[in-house]
Amino acid sequence: MTLEAEVVSARDARKGPRGQTAIPCVMMRGGTSRGPFFLRENLPADDEAMKRVLLRVMGSPHVRQIDGIGGSDPVTSKVAMVRRSVRPDADVDYLFAQVFVDRALVDTSPPCGNMVTAVGPFAIEQGLVEASDPETIVRIWDVNTQSLIEATVQTPGGEVTYDGDLRIAGVNDPAAPIVLNLARMAGAKTGKLFPTGQRAEDILGVTVSCVDMAMPCMFLPASAVGKSGYETKEELDGDKALIARLQDLRLIAGERMGLGDVRDKVIPKPVLVARPKDGGTVCGRYFMPYTLATAFAVTGGTNMAVTSCIAGTVVHEAASLGKGPVREVAVEHPQGKMLVRTEVVDQDGKVTVKQASQIRHARKLFEGNVFVPASVWAA
Repeated sequence: MTLEAEVVSARDARKGPRGQTAIPCVMMRGGTSRGPFFLRENLPADDEAMKRVLLRVMGSPHVRQIDGIGGSDPVTSKVAMVRRSVRPDADVDYLFAQVFVDRALVDTSPPCGNMVTAVGPFAIEQGLVEASDPETIVRIWDVNTQSLIEATVQTPGGEVTYDGDLRIAGVNDPAAPIVLNLARMAGAKTGKLFPTGQRAEDILGVTVSCVDMAMPCMFLPASAVGKSGYETKEELDGDKALIARLQDLRLIAGERMGLGDVRDKVIPKPVLVARPKDGGTVCGRYFMPYTLATAFAVTGGTNMAVTSCIAGTVVHEAASLGKGPVREVAVEHPQGKMLVRTEVVDQDGKVTVKQASQIRHARKLFEGNVFVPASVWAA
């Protein structure tokens, strides 16, 4: 086949059914999130055009995302885009997009540690990273936060395996472990672990801690807004006065953290903090930010675990910590516990995060093409 014929063949394949454009896609679950994974070059190069395509892919804005492949919930309305990295310290670049369910909005400002769990397997199977035996370390450059994450993927015989015995809260079945090291994500979005310069401060009469560790979060005692911190998703989502108050606090926190006007952003995340009640280290309720997540995001859970080890913060005040510099922190949430191994040095007013590791798992669900109207993108 001539080069011209190959180009024509590829173009015709991309056209798909009449009036639609076919885009190669792999649907993957990463941790407790799920969404389509794309090679970045298979989407429009222009960011605004890319966002229009993602809205149609997911079926937004619509409460059920009925005309797309979204799952009608923030944790199932996420997208990962991956490409080979040109950085000498990274193998792949990973761009995350949070697609709003009921709004025509795509936010690429936050990271997502759950989805990043599946980046390693995806990159290996797409030929972006050569597999080793029995495991492969994939160095992932998180484009959203401009930071490096290392993922250790099980690859016996040089092939990704999803079979394993590891269980995580929020997922029914076990799978092969994937180790994530997020220690380099301190100050990932703002450049500072404490972007306001304070470990705790007052916003509208509520004591909060604004911390940028993997995911910018605003932590506050659940009791400060009339809650126990042990409520269900239905109870908290149904309290419209609470949601409105959290957003008032979040807007001010966002400005103080240097994030600007965060009305159309999903960061910082509001987190209600309480003392542990099920044998863990600390208990939290993590908002996305307008609804409660039934389990912590990897990044949000990492932030809470690290912050629990830092004196003077709202989270430390509620935590029941063991001794020693290396701690296994168990963050309680509505579906169970998230375990984070931490090593934090707090000396002379300076905090250094030496370790922030989690063990998660992922699974490939299906691969093929997803279709969007050619009127949105004719490829």
